[in-house]
Amino acid sequence: MGLIRYIKEEIEVIRERDPAIHSSAEVLLYPSFKAIIRYRLAHKLYLKKHYFLARWISQRTVRKTGIEIHPGATIGKGLFIDHGNGVIIGETAIVGDNVTLYQGVTLGGTGKEKGKRHPTIKDNVMISAGAKVLGSFTVGENSKIGAGSVVVEEVPPNSTVVGIPGRVVKRDNVRVPRIDLDQVHLPDPVMNELKQLKEDNVTLRQRVEELEARLVKGEETNEDL
Repeated sequence: MGLIRYIKEEIEVIRERDPAIHSSAEVLLYPSFKAIIRYRLAHKLYLKKHYFLARWISQRTVRKTGIEIHPGATIGKGLFIDHGNGVIIGETAIVGDNVTLYQGVTLGGTGKEKGKRHPTIKDNVMISAGAKVLGSFTVGENSKIGAGSVVVEEVPPNSTVVGIPGRVVKRDNVRVPRIDLDQVHLPDPVMNELKQLKEDNVTLRQRVEELEARLVKGEETNEDL
């Protein structure tokens, strides 16, 4: 009964967050659904120290879905992986509840750590396509990571990260709604800085032109005298 309830919950998660799904039956074909169900089985085996069998299930899942979840990873409820090809979740990664990952996301290590090598992703985090989160730090709850970003340091809660390396843009502690999956309208601090530099340059040029005009006017006045 517990397994049936869990499968129903996973179906609801996928239908809620993917508008391309039109029926519950379609979810059974969804790579994310297959990968997460098989991960749960592999994780149980891993906890019982059946490491080879756990990895065998994990590697078969990679070949069938393109999603690689190490059986040692700890994953909460409501994980949604959209499409999912190229998604990698490392052995010591911890993923909270209601997390959304898009294709090509990596929750990996840097190759330097021992023990806890992979990130901890708190509840209600969205990580956009192609983003890489590398290292044993925490991404705070309700945060967003923009497409293609490379994150290598702590992310505070209620934040948005963009760029390479990832830059944190604080959002005044305003909670990001759970169903807010907008990957497009994210802050761009680099573009904002360039825009500010452009505005400052225009202001400076106007000021210089005003000073030049005053100097010319002053010279003309002296000549008249």
